[in-house]
Amino acid sequence: MATLSPNELLIRILDESFGRAGWHGPTLMNALRGVRAADAVWKPSPERHSVWELALHAAYWKYAVRRRLTAAPRGSFPRKPSNFPALPEQPDDACWAADVALLREEHARLREVVSNLPARALDTKPAKSKWTNAAHIYGVAAHDVYHAGQIQLLKRLRTQMSR
Repeated sequence: MATLSPNELLIRILDESFGRAGWHGPTLMNALRGVRAADAVWKPSPERHSVWELALHAAYWKYAVRRRLTAAPRGSFPRKPSNFPALPEQPDDACWAADVALLREEHARLREVVSNLPARALDTKPAKSKWTNAAHIYGVAAHDVYHAGQIQLLKRLRTQMSR
């Protein structure tokens, strides 16, 4: 096996937490596979997050890391408010599919930025951050895995409570 560059390794980490098969279990997209809007909006209690909210939250943080890596201005994420965007007023399967597509798009955009990031930039810190660019990249990958686990638990809980 060829030695990977730091950027290639970070891309692999991003992909294995998001879409490819991960040794750790379900990736974020594996966890979302087969989820319909009616299940995605379900919450075990009002103060908890739904699968849909977690998917949008993951999309937002991919955007946020990409923005930090490129020093792009804030405010261009298509959903509001930031971090945990509001769900559509009529949350149907078409809206759900559009938000899953947004998540995929944000992953692809982040992946593109990471692949083109100069290797020397990996050890630098974005403005107003105590973390390096590399830490932001593998941090967002860990974020995907964390929320994939939450989504798996929510799906199982939903199934058990509907019996």
